[in-house]
Amino acid sequence: MAKPVVGIIGNHYLLHDQYPVHAGGTMNSEAVAEVARCVPLLIPSDPRFVTVEDLLSSCDGFLFTGGRPNVHPEEYGEDPTEAHGEFDRGRDAIALPLIRACVERGQPFLGICRGFQEVNVAMGGSLYPEIRDLPGRMNHRMPPDGTLEEKFEHRHKVSFTTGGVFDRLMGSTEVMTNTLHGQGIKVPGPRVVVDGTAPDGTPEAIYIDGAPGFTLSVQWHPEYRAAEDPVSRPLFAAFGEATHAWAESGTPRAAQVA
Repeated sequence: MAKPVVGIIGNHYLLHDQYPVHAGGTMNSEAVAEVARCVPLLIPSDPRFVTVEDLLSSCDGFLFTGGRPNVHPEEYGEDPTEAHGEFDRGRDAIALPLIRACVERGQPFLGICRGFQEVNVAMGGSLYPEIRDLPGRMNHRMPPDGTLEEKFEHRHKVSFTTGGVFDRLMGSTEVMTNTLHGQGIKVPGPRVVVDGTAPDGTPEAIYIDGAPGFTLSVQWHPEYRAAEDPVSRPLFAAFGEATHAWAESGTPRAAQVA
């Protein structure tokens, strides 16, 4: 039997500041292939090329990745400012309705960093443009210097709700994660359950209340060395199990935990 297909939602970039491309990090494909045991398929996230209906019928699950462009604040009723950074309106136009469709159908997805923020916005929530500017908050951004290993090293704890989905999935109420984001959840959407937070109170792990399928999303980057990391591996493995279940029978499966 063919492996399930996971659509990886890519970002628009200019290569060498002039050649337009759609791109996704190699580590995303590696995590999908090696841990989730699915076929990674990079999606050109632009409504000129694909539709939500096309994607729902072509893919079994979706990975909403991180990326430098941010969700446009108009999507949550605010005006853009310099602090909001760069945008990718093509990705907004595909990702946000695709998330809502997956929630309704029970089709599995995993949200990472920008994808985590997209899930909140798609479900009616809002974002802070810059976490580090808020009183009492830490700097969650990527270190400006250093090797790739140093940029992705564990930098803070994430505490999960005791007995919650992430606690049961990880087998612990507290884990260490990397942190490479500037924005973060301001107001959770009405169905968005914050199931994990950083020491400064920043939401780090969420799922959608009442959704029939897998909807776990995290603010950190579990795709980095996913096969080796004790926090990343169970997350991608559970996502893979849900995607395999959907591919085999079209049956929604929420996070399967011990």
